[in-house]
Amino acid sequence: MKVNEFASDMQGERYSDVQRIDTGRIDQLLKSGSVDMCEQTVKAFFEETGFFQIESLLMRLYVAMDLYILVRVFSKDLGVPYEEFVKRFGSIDDIETNFIDSEGAVRFFTEMLEQCIRWRAEFSRENRNETIRKTLKYIDENYMQEDISLKSAASAVNLSSTYLSALFKKEMEMNFSDYLSHVRIEKAKELLCRTSKLVSEIAYEVGFSDYRYFGQIFKKYTGQTPREFRASSNRLG
Repeated sequence: MKVNEFASDMQGERYSDVQRIDTGRIDQLLKSGSVDMCEQTVKAFFEETGFFQIESLLMRLYVAMDLYILVRVFSKDLGVPYEEFVKRFGSIDDIETNFIDSEGAVRFFTEMLEQCIRWRAEFSRENRNETIRKTLKYIDENYMQEDISLKSAASAVNLSSTYLSALFKKEMEMNFSDYLSHVRIEKAKELLCRTSKLVSEIAYEVGFSDYRYFGQIFKKYTGQTPREFRASSNRLG
């Protein structure tokens, strides 16, 4: 039974504020707030619901259960295992022990929200790292395709081009096109050193449709033309 359903059946209890319970402030904090906002947000939530004026422990528990469930669902969506959550904060059946006094209730939920925000940051980093890993793998497997692009890479990792562009530049300290050119030139250098293929063949093999443009990009990255690079590599070899 939800808090507002339970409240309608209560008699002789001052629960008008509880009927207007709104967890939107907590939800917003979890999604985009910071750790230093947790305590004041919890206090404001309890004040708005009239939590500390509720005489019935049962009514307090229903308010707390809604909050607990909201936070647990958020942590679950992040990927936090149920066992890890319960190890830190107990199960929903244990929350009564945290309401001996108002300070205990505030402290309990403040710590819970703070930890969830830390989890959010931790899992966000892991997701960013995984996205970059997948993008680099996509480039490595498709650099030879002429039509490979930021858009096709973004589609491969299920992100918008704008978001992937910003994330890639932040994590790799270069933009997508520069990294793609770097990979292509490194592959071309290997082919120039290890094979006798024509420069035009190598250009097409690493994803350039115009071998003259390939020569310009190659010199930009190496300071030599492809032929000069091959000749110097042969001398060193």
